[in-house]
Amino acid sequence: MEWTWISALLLVLALAGCVYGLTTAWLAGRLARRPVPRLAPDAARPSVTLLKPLCGDEPNLYHNLTTFCAQAYAGAVQVIFGVQNAADPAIAVVHRLQAEHPDLRIDLVVDARQHGSNRKVSNLINMAGLIAHDVVVLADSDMVVAPDYLERIVAELGQPGVSGVTCLYHGVPANGGVWAHLSALAIDTQFLPNVLMGTGLGLADPCFGSTIAFRTEMLARIGGFEAIRNDLADDYTLGAALRAHGGIVAIPNFTIGHTCVDTSLAGLWRHETRWNRTIRNVDPVGYAGTLVTHAFPLALIAALLPDSGPYTLATAALALACRIVLCVRVERAFGLEPHPYWLLPIRDLLSFAGFAWCFMSGAVTWKGHDYRVVADGTLIPESGLARESGAPST
Repeated sequence: MEWTWISALLLVLALAGCVYGLTTAWLAGRLARRPVPRLAPDAARPSVTLLKPLCGDEPNLYHNLTTFCAQAYAGAVQVIFGVQNAADPAIAVVHRLQAEHPDLRIDLVVDARQHGSNRKVSNLINMAGLIAHDVVVLADSDMVVAPDYLERIVAELGQPGVSGVTCLYHGVPANGGVWAHLSALAIDTQFLPNVLMGTGLGLADPCFGSTIAFRTEMLARIGGFEAIRNDLADDYTLGAALRAHGGIVAIPNFTIGHTCVDTSLAGLWRHETRWNRTIRNVDPVGYAGTLVTHAFPLALIAALLPDSGPYTLATAALALACRIVLCVRVERAFGLEPHPYWLLPIRDLLSFAGFAWCFMSGAVTWKGHDYRVVADGTLIPESGLARESGAPST
């Protein structure tokens, strides 16, 4: 009798997950159909500074950065790249971009000063002194954008009541390997749907490192990047500060690409652990609530319990079918390349394992350095555990 009740509870959760998945599939289409703000063709464009903190010559770095240097934007554009190590191989990539785009102002900051436990934010603090323009757009180094990216971001930022802009992103496998595809699937079938549900119900106010755009004067009002120098979820904290000083952080109706470069299970596990723990620290209740999104693993566990009936396997099959519907809907809504759908059950089992593991430990590895995350989301470096500079980053 005890197992029967547990099995029934798991099946109810799995069925709720199916409803959840189909609802987020509908929300994806709704967002994609939303009207797009546009700047008048003859309107003056505000000048823009792009901030690109770098750490190492990661796979596809040159291609990723080139998409930001090749923007079809009529206003003045400055790109600031920053590294903290004079021997960083990313410097050679920046020099190549400077040579290939002589008409674009590209600045490079090499500064080893550390201002807090978040190394990326320390990099931004070192770069901030060179900001020369009216609008700041911060974007991670693994993002890929279309030529009209800046035009659309600036148009969104110019809407009434908007103090910042952030972007949803989709996965772009950088190679044909299974791990890169699994990483992209995690973004497109879990991250994106969860954000769509949270924002659609008004339960979440996200801000992502994929893009954070704001006016330069706002940076001074929120206390500069120094205010977030110890936060793991620096993007979320920056978004909260922007909202607290004047308006919403808008999300446009398009996605940009996140390059997925994983070549091993270990690398995939490390960076997904960091993502999960960031979300858990930002919204612990919401993170626990995402249990319902793991419909296939929950139904599979119910099927493995004693005295389970054939309906448990039928529920697992239904959960996979709903997952495929969600995946196809997201692909069509945002114009993405089709995924190898046979990977979805593997992806769901890995995601459930990662979800459960993040309740057991607070350790993360980020850009080759080990940290422990305390209850308020602050990063505490693990002394003596820094990895070799050649270690894979997450």
